[in-house]
Amino acid sequence: MLLLIDAGNTKIKWAIWALDHKPGDWLEFQSVSHHDVGMLAHQWTNKKITHWFISNVAGEAMLLSLTEQINAAGIHPSQMHVLHSQAQYGGIQNHYRNPQQLGSDRFASLIAAHYLFPTTPVLVVTCGTATTIDAIDAEGNFNGGMILPGLGTMAQSLALNTARLPEVSHVNFKAVFADNTQDAIISGCINAQIGAVMRALEHLQHTEVLCIFSGGAAQYIAPYMPRPCQQIENLVLIGLAASYLTELAV
Repeated sequence: MLLLIDAGNTKIKWAIWALDHKPGDWLEFQSVSHHDVGMLAHQWTNKKITHWFISNVAGEAMLLSLTEQINAAGIHPSQMHVLHSQAQYGGIQNHYRNPQQLGSDRFASLIAAHYLFPTTPVLVVTCGTATTIDAIDAEGNFNGGMILPGLGTMAQSLALNTARLPEVSHVNFKAVFADNTQDAIISGCINAQIGAVMRALEHLQHTEVLCIFSGGAAQYIAPYMPRPCQQIENLVLIGLAASYLTELAV
């Protein structure tokens, strides 16, 4: 079995996956905050893990902490594969000016999108601490993307406690203009996110692009999109699984 780890800016998501299952069909899935990373060894012990794949955008100290947890769980560290962005991998042709500069989480999400929709142009919108908007064509070419503050980051910058973000689901945005300050902040933040996505789609209007959303804040943004889109959970982990299948095929 494989251990897949998505070490993000605020959370560590992990999944246990077996090769006879489709990527995304996890045997086990959990997430912890950075503060609770010390709990992982206990959760991973006796899982019969043979390999582990990781996407890490949380820094070298986090990678060291995760490696220590792997060792404590009795998993051999030589079976580690750290995903790094590169010019060509997993069906993606990465045309970033410096391919290694692309975050491994964005790279993994692109690999996942191309794996799931191998003949379709896709706009990948990941809604986390930051919102990233990346496009690939039907051949898996990635030419660049956008990065903007995430929904919670935008709201926090306007002094709105992010713990109140779930109230977004109770706000009526049909009128767009809210009649109180809290809802006006939420409406402004959500519509700013939608505006960036729609600008990207307008730029790609010459093609039939599938728009997919992922990330913790996707549920607050995607429902207000003026065109159909799909929500897919844990694209980074799916991309890691697809990466392993790529390794097997080499």
